[in-house]
Amino acid sequence: MSRTTLPLNAIHAFLVTARHLNLTHAARELCITQGAVSRKIAALEHWLGLTLFDRHARGLRLTPQGAALLPEMRQGYELMAQASEKARRTQASIRLKAPTCAMRWLVPRLVALEQLRPELHVALTTTLDHASQLDNFDAAIVYGKPRTDALTLFEESLTPVIATGQPIPASPQKLAGMTFLHPTDDMRDWQCWLKGQGVAVTMQRNQHFATMDLAISAAIQGFGVAIADSNLVESDIASGRLIKPFAGEVKTGATYSLLQRSPADGPPLLAALVAWLSQGQNVTQSPLSAGVA
Repeated sequence: MSRTTLPLNAIHAFLVTARHLNLTHAARELCITQGAVSRKIAALEHWLGLTLFDRHARGLRLTPQGAALLPEMRQGYELMAQASEKARRTQASIRLKAPTCAMRWLVPRLVALEQLRPELHVALTTTLDHASQLDNFDAAIVYGKPRTDALTLFEESLTPVIATGQPIPASPQKLAGMTFLHPTDDMRDWQCWLKGQGVAVTMQRNQHFATMDLAISAAIQGFGVAIADSNLVESDIASGRLIKPFAGEVKTGATYSLLQRSPADGPPLLAALVAWLSQGQNVTQSPLSAGVA
């Protein structure tokens, strides 16, 4: 073995064996055979030119040379492990899970954040499960009742939207002649909004979609009038793709909230992502100016 080649695997075997002073226990932790552990120790002893362990009937005992070497070798190995973990975590993607209906709110914010912080990469996974948990993700956006274990991003607030260029109804009653686009199989969201306006409208023509995002997309194409969360269509309204024919909005009591791993378990840039998303409506503010350095 070359004197210039540091035998890291053998050093690891030495550190584990020194902790257990038992080849059987060391082999179990290293997931190798006792013979393989002995060969690694022997290779390190040969490289160092000294004996690390005395063998006796009850197990192993560190030699004076081995005992003197152990603290600094352990410290050096731990420093390498910490540096490697720090580098790995710094470059790791932040695994974010979000319901598909939140994409219209979320994607513009992720684009703006990565333009300002190119070292921060978010690996996004979409789901149709509104109540999903973290599972194997670093953060997850969930929809439903407010949660004490999550950060509230925004409250759901329903409002009708139609494509720009479509005839604008003069009042909620005038919606009766239009096609109603529903984000679910039932009509509860539309009924919630109409009840909030204190009006009754007969919905004669209806189209039902699997998600609010699909209903909004249909509205953009001029298919009808959709009931949407105003937070989810803010970029469509700002760009002129959609308009809100009425000022009235109705809060449903549901929220979009952000679950996150603890700082000890999550990647270091997770705090920057959380702070950016928690800014709410402003997608142009720099995370640096928000204290997310």
